[in-house]
Amino acid sequence: MNFISGEILYIDKPLEWTSFNVVKMVRGILCRRLGIKKFKVGHAGTLDPLATGVMIVTTGKATKLIDSLQAHVKEYVATIALGATTPSYDLETEIDATYPTEHITRELVEATLPKFMGLIQQTPPSFSACKVDGKRAYSMARKGKEVELKPKTLMIDEIELLEYSPAAITIRVVCSKGTYIRALARDIGEALGSGGHLTALRRTRVGDVRVEDCHSVDSIRELLRTTPIEMPEETEDSKQNIQQ
Repeated sequence: MNFISGEILYIDKPLEWTSFNVVKMVRGILCRRLGIKKFKVGHAGTLDPLATGVMIVTTGKATKLIDSLQAHVKEYVATIALGATTPSYDLETEIDATYPTEHITRELVEATLPKFMGLIQQTPPSFSACKVDGKRAYSMARKGKEVELKPKTLMIDEIELLEYSPAAITIRVVCSKGTYIRALARDIGEALGSGGHLTALRRTRVGDVRVEDCHSVDSIRELLRTTPIEMPEETEDSKQNIQQ
C-alpha cells in the first residue's frame, strides 16, 4: 500500500474512542514504520465517543478527498430513550428533566417519524464541534456557558422505526452531511409530547461503504504493521505530503 501517495481506510470505530484517537493510532503506526515524526492523516466525518461504526480515514494525498467523502449520504441506527432529556442530548451528561410517556404508542411514533422526512431545520447541540466566535461549542458548554447556535437545513432521506417500547425506540436514519442524530432524538421526543435523548448510535453506512466492509481496530493495526509499504520516488511534492 502506498500511504504517502494516499490510501483510504474504512474502520469500525469502537465505543468510547474519539475520532482523533483513531487518527492518532493510524498516524502513530505509520510514522514508526516510515521513520518520520509527522505524517498527513485525516478523517471524513466525526463520530462522538459514545457512537460506533463507519469511520473513513485518509492518508497522504488522499486527505485532499476529505470534503468529497464527507458529502456522502450516511445511515445510522439510533436508540432513543423517551421521557427524559439531558443537556448533551445523549449519555454524556445527566438527566435534567423528565416527562410523561403514558400517551406514547407505536401508532403515535409511526405517525410522527415521517414529519422528519425531507428538508428539515435542525439546531445543532450545544455539546458539538460547531464553532461559536472561533471556539468549539462543546468546550463552552462543558464550562456551563450559554451557547447559541443557528438552525441548519438538512435532508433526511429515510427514517424507519425498527423497535418500539414505551421507554425507548430504535430507528434507522439515512441523512445528509451535518445531521446530528442527538438533536434528532431531542426533536422526536418533543414531537411526541415528551422528551428524548440518545442512548446508542451506530453509523452503519457512508456512501456505499457499509460497516460490514470496515476493519476492526485490531485488524487495522495488523494491516498497518504488516502490509508492505510502497515508497514513491522522493520529490518536493512527496516530501510535502509526508508532513502533517
